Amino acid sequence: MAHRPKRTFRQRQAQSSDSDDAEDPSAESGAPRERTAPGPQEEGPPSGGARAEVAELPRGTRGPRGRGRVWASSRRAPEVAPRADSGAESRTADLSTDEEDGAHHSSGSNDDQSSSSDNVSSLEEKESSSIVRIPDAAFIQAARRKRELARAQDDYISLDVKHNSTTPDTKRNNDEDPESEPDDHEKRIPFTPKPQTLRQRMTEETTSRNEETSEDSQEDENQDIWEQQQMRKAVKITEGRDIDLSHSSKSQTVKKFDASISFPPVNLEVIKKQLNNRLTLLQDTHRSHQREYEKYMQDVKSSKSTIENLENSSSQAANYKFYKSMKIYVENIIDCLNEKMINIQEIESSMHVLLLKQAMTLMKRRQDELKHESAYLQQLSRKAETSTNGSLAIDEKTQCILEDIESRRIQRRQARALSGNCNHQEGTSSDDELSSAEMTNFQKSQGDILQDHKKVFEDVHDDFCNIQNILLKFQQWREKFPDSYYDAFIGLCIPKLLNPLIRVQLLDWNPLKLDSIGLKQMPWFTCIEEFMDNNVEDAKRDTSSDKKILSSVINKTVIPRLTDFVECIWDPLSTSQTTSLINHCRVILEEHSTYENEVNKSQQDLLKSIASRMKKAIEDDVFIPLYPKSAVENETSPHSKFQERQFWSALKLFRNILLWNGVLSDNTLQELGLGKLLNRYLIIALLNAIPGPDVVKKCNQIVVCLPEKWFENCATRTSIPQLENFIQLLLQSAHKLSGDEFRNEVKEIILILVKIKALHQAESLTEEYHLDHLKSLIKEV
Repeated sequence: MAHRPKRTFRQRQAQSSDSDDAEDPSAESGAPRERTAPGPQEEGPPSGGARAEVAELPRGTRGPRGRGRVWASSRRAPEVAPRADSGAESRTADLSTDEEDGAHHSSGSNDDQSSSSDNVSSLEEKESSSIVRIPDAAFIQAARRKRELARAQDDYISLDVKHNSTTPDTKRNNDEDPESEPDDHEKRIPFTPKPQTLRQRMTEETTSRNEETSEDSQEDENQDIWEQQQMRKAVKITEGRDIDLSHSSKSQTVKKFDASISFPPVNLEVIKKQLNNRLTLLQDTHRSHQREYEKYMQDVKSSKSTIENLENSSSQAANYKFYKSMKIYVENIIDCLNEKMINIQEIESSMHVLLLKQAMTLMKRRQDELKHESAYLQQLSRKAETSTNGSLAIDEKTQCILEDIESRRIQRRQARALSGNCNHQEGTSSDDELSSAEMTNFQKSQGDILQDHKKVFEDVHDDFCNIQNILLKFQQWREKFPDSYYDAFIGLCIPKLLNPLIRVQLLDWNPLKLDSIGLKQMPWFTCIEEFMDNNVEDAKRDTSSDKKILSSVINKTVIPRLTDFVECIWDPLSTSQTTSLINHCRVILEEHSTYENEVNKSQQDLLKSIASRMKKAIEDDVFIPLYPKSAVENETSPHSKFQERQFWSALKLFRNILLWNGVLSDNTLQELGLGKLLNRYLIIALLNAIPGPDVVKKCNQIVVCLPEKWFENCATRTSIPQLENFIQLLLQSAHKLSGDEFRNEVKEIILILVKIKALHQAESLTEEYHLDHLKSLIKEV
């Protein structure tokens, strides 16, 4: 069985990338290319001789790809002598193939086997020859010309070519044969590639792709042809059947009709039925397509009419323009505020740290002074008890602290004398004076922070940082399109949007100062009130989010800031700070009560922080020492003065706590003021004091601080339970002052009992001390 040929069977291409072509440039440039595929008349089924020739080719050669390659390899005889035999075989195979093509063209298919056998025998004889003669240039030119003449005359080239030896001097001029290519020594060798234009490169690339595609398709066809030949030989198909192996431009194989195949009988009814079914199917498809077409046309008409209506309707275009401008505006203002939020938080934190540092400095100084002064007086008491002579040893730190305390007291006395305040009690001062150096540093740091605060929105347009301009934008939306405005819940979004801007305005606001601006006088407060008052649609709506804008702003922005001041900076012992803080809190609570009946979480947190801070002040700052009567009998003694100052300081805190009446609940105030401060500290100090007018005066000051509403509904003619100890103190003091010289003090005690609604105790004292003129006063109550 014949060998299976390679996929490049009977293909001749002039172009090649092998190393042999590179060594012989004349084969690529000068020699005319052979046809890539033979015509229909030249091709037939490959004979056994041809397959034998292909099989006998060495593995290293590709067969007759081009003539230049053969001769280029033969001219290197001095360098590659061992490869002379393979070169001779290649040349012999090339000539045999060319002559075989001519033989096929002239004699036909019947003489293929005989000519192939002759060629094989002649090839074997030549291979057996041991003498290899290298032809000269003249012989090569003659062979080329002979092949060209044979092609032109539709003749074949004989394989019996005699290699006549000629001398190299007999070379012919290349001008006689314009199609011949020059030799290597006559041809100019280009050392650099010729530059190509873009179009040439694109053409070359396209040509190479087409050639590769044609090569692949031709190889596939040759493979299919070879497989068909082998199958036909295997089943012994008659030799007379011819197979069309033509390589036409379309590269397709034409199948011949086999008349021996029988078909089933034709039934016209079946064919008619199939055609009718096919027609019905096509008609249904056509009708469905027609319906889709009509639907699409209707959509097109509807779209065109909508476009025309929108183009002709100016209001719709204006509405779209307005909504688009609002969308862009909101996006820009949100981006702006998000970018500025970091700076706002940093400035807020800096201001809070500065105020906290000042508050902690004053609180620590007060506690340290109290500790050192108390220790100094204890040392004095021990010295007095032991009756030792000599000066008391005091460390330098304690001495400096005592001197600073006394110097500040002298300055306050001088200031009160200039202002005409002569009824001031020692110990009721806040003692929050700072030194000149500390005040200078504080003011400088505060000024730097406020300077940074002014630069936050200096690069921002007023439409994005001015609260009034922002609210005007939303007011236009509310007036033009109220439905979409309320559907978008803008009233719930405005407090969040205005939060950073309000926080910037609150940076320099200190609610602990009496001269601080009130909330209702702030620009943002008035702008929000105007925005709410201009809302006409709210009258038609039962529940409108715009009604709660101010309440929500206070709840989310102002109350958290107040809570920070209460927890960290507020000093409950300072009456000025407490009074200012109460005023702001009352405004907030009144504003909340206008729109909300229930107390929200932020408000509850504020009230809890106020109560917690006052409880902490009672535990940390209240200290009333108890000395022997011998040490406090002299009012000018250090012990007496220190005890008096501490009592009045505690009474000041008691008054400040009860100032929260109406803000905090009565239970909270009674627990803090009466339970923790009055019963634990003040009453104990009064019981250990020397009876006299001074005790009655202090009791009267305590009653003045009590809210009157606590005693409005005392139907049982008894006071509140938390004042029971205080009532016993008054009765005890009245019994101690029963002499005629203290008759006015007893009368004052009875009046105190009447004020706190302890009427039974007042009547008993009146009867006991025969103060009948006071009975009418008791009955009126």
